[in-house]
Amino acid sequence: MTDDPDAMAEDPAAGYAAAMAELEQILGDLERADLDVDQLGAKVARAAELIRSCRARISTARLEVEQIVADLDDPPLP
Repeated sequence: MTDDPDAMAEDPAAGYAAAMAELEQILGDLERADLDVDQLGAKVARAAELIRSCRARISTARLEVEQIVADLDDPPLP
C-alpha cells in the first residue's frame, strides 16, 4: 500500500491497480469487528481519496478511448 500519490502518477496502470488493491484492503479492515475506532476516520478518508483518484483515471481513460474511436471515424486524407 502507498500513501504517495506521485507513485501512482508515474505509472497510471500500476497506480490504478495499486489503488484498487489498497481499497480492497481498507474494505477488509472496515469489515473486521476488531477495527480500532481511532483508525476508522483515517481509513474512510483514505478510501475516499483513492475512489476519487480511480474515478479520475477512469474518466481520463474513457475520454482517451472516445478520442481514439472518433479518430477512426475520420476519413483518411487523400
